[in-house]
Amino acid sequence: MFKNLFSPIKINKLEIKNRIAYPSLGLLYSYDGKFNDKYYDFYQERARGGAGIVTVGPVGFNAVGSGMVTLQLGDDSAIPSFARAAKLITDEGARAFVQLFHAGAYSYSKKLGGETPVAPSAIFSNYLKDMPRELTLEEIKETQEGFVRTAERAREAGFDGVELIGSAGYLITQFLSPLKNQRTDEYGGSFENRTRFPREIIEMMRKRLGPDFAITIRMAGNDFVPGSNTDLETPEIAKVYEAAGINAINVTGGWHESRVPQLSMELPRGGFTYLASNIKKAVSIPVMASNRIPDPFTAEQILKDGIADIINLGRVLISDPYWPEKARQGRVDEIRPCVSCSQGCTDELFSGKPVFCIANPCAGFEGARKIEKAASPKKVMVIGSGPGGMEAAYRAAEAGHTVELYDKSEDIGGQLWIAGTPPHKQELWELVRFYDTMLDKYEVEVILEQEVDLDFIKKRNPDFVIVAEGSEPLVPPIKGIDDPSVISAWTVLGDDPALGRRVAVIGGGAVGLETAEFIGSKGTISPDALSYLFKYNAESTDRLHELMRKGTKDVTVFEMMPKVGKGVGKSTKWILMGNIEMLDVNIIAGAKVTSIEKGVITFEKDGKVSTMEFDTIVNAAGSRSVRKVADALEGSGIPHAVIGDSVAPRQINNAIHEAFLAVMNMNK
Repeated sequence: MFKNLFSPIKINKLEIKNRIAYPSLGLLYSYDGKFNDKYYDFYQERARGGAGIVTVGPVGFNAVGSGMVTLQLGDDSAIPSFARAAKLITDEGARAFVQLFHAGAYSYSKKLGGETPVAPSAIFSNYLKDMPRELTLEEIKETQEGFVRTAERAREAGFDGVELIGSAGYLITQFLSPLKNQRTDEYGGSFENRTRFPREIIEMMRKRLGPDFAITIRMAGNDFVPGSNTDLETPEIAKVYEAAGINAINVTGGWHESRVPQLSMELPRGGFTYLASNIKKAVSIPVMASNRIPDPFTAEQILKDGIADIINLGRVLISDPYWPEKARQGRVDEIRPCVSCSQGCTDELFSGKPVFCIANPCAGFEGARKIEKAASPKKVMVIGSGPGGMEAAYRAAEAGHTVELYDKSEDIGGQLWIAGTPPHKQELWELVRFYDTMLDKYEVEVILEQEVDLDFIKKRNPDFVIVAEGSEPLVPPIKGIDDPSVISAWTVLGDDPALGRRVAVIGGGAVGLETAEFIGSKGTISPDALSYLFKYNAESTDRLHELMRKGTKDVTVFEMMPKVGKGVGKSTKWILMGNIEMLDVNIIAGAKVTSIEKGVITFEKDGKVSTMEFDTIVNAAGSRSVRKVADALEGSGIPHAVIGDSVAPRQINNAIHEAFLAVMNMNK
């Protein structure tokens, strides 16, 4: 089915069994830079799932350049632990690589005991809001030697290759950038001088590692930072790398400080592959494509069209490490989808916490979370078919239990249908598709449009009940909240009713802002129309921007807290807020809505009472648990577990993870 994806390829003399690579991603499974079982289990599972390359990293070699998310290979004492990781990977049939890392100005000074980060030039870091100091010539040589010596240790540990990170705004990228490198010596100024730092590292590595060892580099196809390198300059940089001895180039998007989203759902599938194609035209060595390639069909097409030679699957293999093997066997619908939410991976990492996955409850817990086949199969009832209920039902059936899944709605999916409605969130619907496949595979009996109470449960006589009733909109204590002009955000997102021109949204949390974005985008130009008009130069660029920004609704968000966006992840909040601003959504924070009457909202802000008139008012003030069945089961003597929003309204991951744990514990 995927002929190109599963064809072998060589990087230098090293044969890779397929075109799938797991790239280096910060995991933060330890805070001391050392391996532990979580790391070993994680990397082994990605190799076991069928990837051709598994890259361990990022791997640092000195404190000042290590940021906060790196493993450490700065001295020989770390070689045995890295050797264990390499063996775990290669024993599963994958090639093991190490990514060599130096953050430069992107190091956290507060994590360095107050030590100042280093960079090519002392230029303020817009990313970390910190001022680095300029590296001396002696320190440049020491840093280059650090890269090379760490590569030698990786080879000694049994790794098949190493990758330099020259992307995302880290040290090598900083040397390349005319924006960040303003040195006046041989490492700054001209293109030749700015490429000298990585070129010398590569040449030193090639000399000391020999002609056959695989050396690759990850580079930004476009920095996406004004004043830095664009996709006009990066092909020339790639040529320098190849001439110096690089065997493959891993092409990604821009810097961390770029205002162009790099990983979000808003990025179309394969949206940055043009950058890989641009580099591939300039070099004769293999090129890897990255960023938002979630499915095998997209991956295969990229290879078939000659855009790239290898596909990087980062967060995709966190969500499902067996993506390669399932694709090879044609079991595409069984791939647990990465929905590009960034909640469990990027958001956690940016908060200094270990990486997990909202969709895969075993990611980061490979050794601790396992469901064994049931020794004594049970009759299990699952109440509610949202993400938690669907996960629980199929996992229980997979373990050998007989499972009935009930829901009062006419379809499975629960709140996923609502969550996937705002602009660019449709990837969440892929979870419904996945669960539908798995429920069918494991022969779960799905009973829809069925109310369940304690008497019904007793008649069915289950051995165990998992309650995933979910939540419902919270009705705040506002006078006139039952006014005919008021509808819930769930109704707006679920039913898409006709709305008036002037729309108020009460509540500036995640649901409120996404609902405001959904309403504000009504009447804006569609992507297809935009492409058509741009193709034929039918409208000016300014006019096209205006058509993207201005729809048919005037939206105002009221929020009691001083700031909006509570509950929105760090990596996506700035994107959502940017979209809200682009759509001219009016935000009134620190405002308490006191009453609603005939479409008129009265609110208090800064001690002043004001009124505004609207055609439609949307209640997005939160949600509350539904516990009808859960409360009835208390004291009933029927073994049961309550999961997800029935415990408390939270995130998708809480429902899915608690579902898995409920089944795991039920088996004990």
